[in-house]
Amino acid sequence: MSTPPKQEPTIMTKQASELKPVLFVVTSNAVKGATGIPTGFNLAEVTHPLEKLQAAGIQVEFASPQGGAAPLDGLEDMNDPVIARYWADADFRRAIAHTLCLDDVDPSRYSAIFFAGGHGTMWDFPDSVAAQKAIREIDAAGGIVSAVCHGPAALVNARRADGSLLVANKRVAAFTDGEEEEVQSTHVVPFLLASTLNERGAHHQNAANWADNVVVDGRLITGQNPQSAASLGEALRDALLA
Repeated sequence: MSTPPKQEPTIMTKQASELKPVLFVVTSNAVKGATGIPTGFNLAEVTHPLEKLQAAGIQVEFASPQGGAAPLDGLEDMNDPVIARYWADADFRRAIAHTLCLDDVDPSRYSAIFFAGGHGTMWDFPDSVAAQKAIREIDAAGGIVSAVCHGPAALVNARRADGSLLVANKRVAAFTDGEEEEVQSTHVVPFLLASTLNERGAHHQNAANWADNVVVDGRLITGQNPQSAASLGEALRDALLA
């Protein structure tokens, strides 16, 4: 078996102290549409990228469409040491209980925006005027737009300052139609995320269900599922410090 070529390490040219914070956005939606089924944000998709950024000294602030306490989409496996550490951290728990309201956010304060997933995002991210404004202004300022799993629901209607769709002709990753089918939510969600991104002109990069899959296309960084969250955090960290 041949040995794969070694990848050159990313050369960091910036210091974390030079950077503006990253804005982490989580859903405010606690119910899956008319089903009454509880939902919210995915804890792994917040804690794993957060761990990568904070380890590098990059500051993070939290916001949501409505502000205040963000609903959690089930308490995940506490055998995951990253989840367990943050869930036991009073500062983290306070931050997700007191998120900024997106309407009150000044996008110029941030170097990047990151949209975490969880099924709740499918109902409140796509048509959030405040989310679209933050994306447009951060992108126009040369910042990074990133999202993982269902978080790219925030991108389906997002536009650049020139009015073009943000994802048009961009390679992206997001929760796949196959993964949606596997979790038996195809007829629960208001639309299929991967298919809709393709309809908006994106080039969705499918990987096998639950594979770690992160796609970097310029200043747009996206990941497929919870298994991609840590890798997305690394890609975002490296892009910010490059």
